[in-house]
Amino acid sequence: MEVFKQLKEYYWSERRYLFASIAFLMVATSLGLVYPNLFRYLIDEVITKGQFDKVPYLALSVVGVMVTKATFQFLHGVNSSKLGNQTAYNLRNATYEKLQYLSFQYYDQARTGDLMSRLTADLTAVRDFIGFGFVQILNVCMMLTFGTIMMMTINWKLTLLTVVTMPFLAMTAIRFEGKIHPAFRSIRQSMSSMTTSVQETITGVRTVKSFSREPHEIEKFSNRNQEYKSNNILTSGIWAKYFPLMELLANLSVVILLGTGGMMVINQSITLGELVAFFSLIWFIIGPMWGIGFHINNFTQSKAAGERLLEVLHTYIHVKNKDNAKALIPSQVQGHVRFENVTFAYTEKQPALTDFSLDAPAGSVIGLLGGTGSGKSTVIQLLLRAYNVKDGRITLDGTDIRDLQLESLRSQMAIVFQETFLFSSTIRNNIAYGMKDVSMEDIIKAAKLAKAHDFIMELPLGYNTIVGERGLGLSGGQKQRIAIARALIINPKILILDDATSAVDMETEHEIQQGFGEVMKGRTTFIIAHRISSLKHANEIIVLDEGRIVQRGTHAELLAQPGPYLETYKIQYADQPSDSDAQPDVEPIQPSAAAEVAASSQAKVRRVAQ
Repeated sequence: MEVFKQLKEYYWSERRYLFASIAFLMVATSLGLVYPNLFRYLIDEVITKGQFDKVPYLALSVVGVMVTKATFQFLHGVNSSKLGNQTAYNLRNATYEKLQYLSFQYYDQARTGDLMSRLTADLTAVRDFIGFGFVQILNVCMMLTFGTIMMMTINWKLTLLTVVTMPFLAMTAIRFEGKIHPAFRSIRQSMSSMTTSVQETITGVRTVKSFSREPHEIEKFSNRNQEYKSNNILTSGIWAKYFPLMELLANLSVVILLGTGGMMVINQSITLGELVAFFSLIWFIIGPMWGIGFHINNFTQSKAAGERLLEVLHTYIHVKNKDNAKALIPSQVQGHVRFENVTFAYTEKQPALTDFSLDAPAGSVIGLLGGTGSGKSTVIQLLLRAYNVKDGRITLDGTDIRDLQLESLRSQMAIVFQETFLFSSTIRNNIAYGMKDVSMEDIIKAAKLAKAHDFIMELPLGYNTIVGERGLGLSGGQKQRIAIARALIINPKILILDDATSAVDMETEHEIQQGFGEVMKGRTTFIIAHRISSLKHANEIIVLDEGRIVQRGTHAELLAQPGPYLETYKIQYADQPSDSDAQPDVEPIQPSAAAEVAASSQAKVRRVAQ
């Protein structure tokens, strides 16, 4: 029960339903003990003594007991349902809330399908046990106790003979539980894996179809489905092995009762009515024992499910507020950002940033250039406090960002990611996502700055057009422009553009950048880009390679010195006869020479040129 002790806070607040359910079930169970005594009275007093005039009253008594018992069973069911569903409500909210606040480090390894399985199938298993299974186990205990006591009052010798097989039945049930619990955990894990496969395939359906990988995905799902089937068959085998044995031990008690009890009636040690009552009471013991496999099944499934939910609920949050974290006052935020000798690694083997320093005064524009894995995005992730730095510190207006409240810090930042995500809602709601209250005028203004207004108005419902799941139905450039509008509407002090114009053409990029010129005024802006055209107006450009700064300076300064930036520039402008931004001593490369330059560049130059 350790799992359910840890889950206590989610169901103990609903204990009124628990106690009411137990009370109603106790009454219903107690009324069930009336039947054997009525049968005993019917045989020994009515039939044997010929008092048939009592039959109508006896029949009315049986009906009365049945109706009363059914009423209390109904009340038990209502309260059990309230207990289970309210517990599921509390647990679902707590799990979802925890998922919202878990750091990026957790989601680096988490699988969407697995998390969905925990919030659905696992939570349902816990709900069923807490709502009904737990009370039913108590009911089993009550039936065993009350039934044994009543049997002892009739004939203690016959009682001891009848229950002689019960310890063996209990031992078998305990052994069964030890086998079935790991089996059910394997079932849930394989189901989670199968769900993940479905989720990934549906999410990446365009990639699957573009590479004609349908057979591969079918085979992968089939393998996981096979694993799920095998685990179910294994579990069924455990049931097939133990359940007949438990049924055999239970029925042995009936055989002993009929044989021994019959002889005692013949010898007049007990009456026929007492034997019939005894036979009815034995099911108060055999019934619970016979169904103990079901209750163990329910318990073990919910225990395995509860363990998986607790794994989420007990996951350590690596990035969270300090106890004395300060809230930023928006009107006082300037946007001066400093990285002071920052070192960070996602794993111990390879640092993502090493001794990184940067001073970004308020209102400045900082460009970040580098190849895949150079550390560009890591700089932004650390500024957002998606991760905590290992060494060094990052400050905002002189205050270490670890001393600031997370929500307060991030409310002063807006980011446009390279991989655009849109919610399945209207374009209007997607643009206004980061704001609690925003006017339509502000939405349109942001859309115009992002050069999205024109294509939005061409849609059938304009800003009320429903965007398909993950933005399907819009082009990559359209989705990215909506994401840019979503960032601009926040009016942040710090604007982060993570290759924000990678999905738009050069002409649209130029138009958007013109809009950025107005938006960037008074804001500190970080631009991650592979195109030098997106960076050349930055106050400082940082060139990264393997987490280290290899060059830094303005566009003109970097063009005036040999290095990765110049080589990247030559490759990107190789097909242009001239460039007004180039220094006089820089000679653009002709198209035929571009391949030669790329081939002769050093390895780190090629990485930056990516």
